This record gives sequence, C-alpha cells and structure tokens, in this order.
Amino acid sequence: MSDETGTPDTSAGSPGGGPRPEPLRFFGTTWVNHDNGYPARRAGVAVGSLAAAVASCLILRFAYDGLQIAGTGSLVSVLIVAMFAICSALAFRNTWEGFAKRHDPERQASLRGLLAIGFIGSLLAYFFRSLTEAPGEKLHRTEYETAREEFARRTSRRTGNPSKRKRNR
Repeated sequence: MSDETGTPDTSAGSPGGGPRPEPLRFFGTTWVNHDNGYPARRAGVAVGSLAAAVASCLILRFAYDGLQIAGTGSLVSVLIVAMFAICSALAFRNTWEGFAKRHDPERQASLRGLLAIGFIGSLLAYFFRSLTEAPGEKLHRTEYETAREEFARRTSRRTGNPSKRKRNR
C-alpha cells in the first residue's frame, strides 16, 4: 500500500511492523524476491504488450484504409499518420520515464489525450522494459529499500520508553 506521494505504507500490519512493498500491475509483490511465477509474468507482459501493439497497428491500418476509400485526400492522410507517430513517440518517452521516476499528476492530466492517441508507444515501452525487468520495478525497489532503511534507522535509535529508564546518580 502507499499514500498519495507513493511512499510505501509502514503500518504495523506488515511482518515485523516494517514497510510493505507496493504492488506492481500484473506482478503484485512478486518483484521483491522474483518468486511465485515472476519470470512467467514478465514473459506474459512482454508477449501481451507486443501482441496488443501489433493488433493496434492492424486496427489503425484498417482506419487508414477507410480514409483512403473515403477519398479524404493526401493531406488528411499525412496528418493522421504524423499525429499517431508523434503521439506514439511522446507516449513511449513518457511511459519510459515513468519507470524511473514518479510523474507529476497535473502534468499527466494535461497529457491524457495525447497519451491516449499514442497508446501504441506506451505498449511498446512496456514490451521493451519487460525484457529486462518488471515495468517500474527499479523505481519501486529503490523506494522500498529507502523506506526499509528509514524504518530500521527509526526503530534502532530508540529501544523502549525513555521515561522508564533508571537514572544513574
């Protein structure tokens, strides 16, 4: 679990009272120890995202053929192709950067339409990232390890209630 800032929850419900890892889409918390089918999930995400990107390209090809049949002209065809190419490149870059750092929610809200048009770029970013790790694993692992270190530092400093200490006189 996490709060609005994305930092892991440090509630007492986790084993040992320490921070709990934030689950990733399609992976849950298997990314922590690479267990419970993690390699199969990574392969599934890679195949699934590539298959979705190919299917999407085929659908866009049919839409392009429809524009050709409608006789809209070469200018409209060029604009449509350029729009999907540019939006896909921007969506790829935005998704790829999201694997390394958290996005600003306001910026994401303003880019929502552009990212929806360039969905093929996001699918390809998922494909390429899943070849090396679970998409977003590096970011989540860094945050989780930082939270664990902070928790260890906070709990190791103090051992017990200071008011119950015996004073040496």
